[in-house]
Amino acid sequence: MANVMPGRYTAKVDGSYVVFIIGMRINQLLAVHKWVPVAKAMGGMMQELYQNPELGFLGSRSSVNMRTITQIQYWRSFEHLEKYARHAPLHLTAWRKFNQAVGTDGSVGIYHETYLVEAGNYECVYVNMPAFGLGEVGELVPATGKRESARQRINKE
Repeated sequence: MANVMPGRYTAKVDGSYVVFIIGMRINQLLAVHKWVPVAKAMGGMMQELYQNPELGFLGSRSSVNMRTITQIQYWRSFEHLEKYARHAPLHLTAWRKFNQAVGTDGSVGIYHETYLVEAGNYECVYVNMPAFGLGEVGELVPATGKRESARQRINKE
């Protein structure tokens, strides 16, 4: 079981970073031969990313909700993310296979959203939680003093 940290914490991240949300949706449940390879491809890429911190990947959190698998990833920069997407053999192979096997037939959907977060332009709070989300990739610090409120944490006060 995860180590719950009693109290209020916030995450501190030095510099800018990227939040990348990526996922897939199973549109045709019986098309197992189409969506299982898509889901499996992500596992290999995640292993590669965690084993090679120089790629700029900071960490991720996954969730499954009915037909949709979502992963929230944190990256050091957009340049790191883009370089991985354009040049990593595992990603390029997975993308090619997806286009050949699924393409636009509608059986499986994929999506991503990219957010560039400038230094200091974020806020988060974790109360009685284990390290989670940005708190897993940043430094957890007490949400007290000048970090007490959301307005203070996001540097608007």
